[in-house]
Amino acid sequence: MSISTEHDDPINAKILAISEDLVSGFQERPFHVIAEKSGVPLETVLERIGAMLEAGIIRRVRQTLLATKLAHGALVAWRLPEEKLNNAFEFMAKEDPFSGHVVIRSTDSDISGSGYRLWTTLKVPQGESLQEHGEILQRIVGAEEFLLMPAKGLFALGVGHIRRRGLEPGARIDEPAEMMTTTTVQLSDEEWRVLLAMKEELRPEEVCADPWTARAEMAKVSLEHFFKVARTLNEKKVIGRFSTFLEHVKPSETGKRVTRFNGLFHWAVPKGQEIEAGREVGRHHCMTHAYWREGGPQFGNVNVMGVVHGTEKDKVLEHKAAIDVHLVEAGIPVSYTNVFWGGRSEIKPSEISPQVYRDWHEKFDNGIQ
Repeated sequence: MSISTEHDDPINAKILAISEDLVSGFQERPFHVIAEKSGVPLETVLERIGAMLEAGIIRRVRQTLLATKLAHGALVAWRLPEEKLNNAFEFMAKEDPFSGHVVIRSTDSDISGSGYRLWTTLKVPQGESLQEHGEILQRIVGAEEFLLMPAKGLFALGVGHIRRRGLEPGARIDEPAEMMTTTTVQLSDEEWRVLLAMKEELRPEEVCADPWTARAEMAKVSLEHFFKVARTLNEKKVIGRFSTFLEHVKPSETGKRVTRFNGLFHWAVPKGQEIEAGREVGRHHCMTHAYWREGGPQFGNVNVMGVVHGTEKDKVLEHKAAIDVHLVEAGIPVSYTNVFWGGRSEIKPSEISPQVYRDWHEKFDNGIQ
């Protein structure tokens, strides 16, 4: 009997509702946690996640990090000649490991910032320059301009496409979201070694009851010591969640999609109310990401941003409208708002290794590919 790998299979959906973004921090036996929280036997959890990974329904399984605590990062908007757009996308997606989310975006009308079609997330190791890396990328891809928008605060950071399905517009938690800071944390050489071994995506054979055994060997420490360092990293709040990442852009072999539309929402609120507004936006269940970022005059002086995914464009806009109403009710005026729709996209974790950074710059600093 063949194993179903579709994301909407009832058993798979129960697993994914937990495994996408509800296994927080470092867990010594993460698949046991998924089994316990989902109510699905461990053997079935391993079988189904392994099968979905092999089928490409799940893109990767990995321990995420709170990279904002480990590296300098920013959302980057790029303005390029239209004829260079796709080549720039290809380079960012395939040749620059420090560019994570790479998305071509568009707006429904020609308004503030609509000329910036390519959007990326960029991370560089501590002590390195986002501006310098951006300038090298600009030269390589022939961009006319780029804007760095580092996060000043984070109010929502998750995925959970499956558990967010069927949400009513306006559904939110009882209290405003807490703001996470982006202050970087210093790590020892051993902590970096364990962290770098931990963060790489799991190979299919590592989807097993004890996935960290090989990673401890990679870090050249005992499994017991690996767990000890991991607990310290947890306490330093640099560990994100253990997660299965769905292929949410491309359809499955049978044509099913996890999501069809993603909207990057922009709001400009009065100076001094950025945190208050971010906390109100971030409390809505539909938000996978919500940040305080400064977009400047090119983007109507936007300072609060967030992302919502959905299978229907109208439903995504209904979520946006509900948040707009909520901000008014909360006494927060909005002078500008917009939606940048995602089109072609490539989602990958941003590299944060100092050595990989040095190697990349040795290759590309002169603009030679």
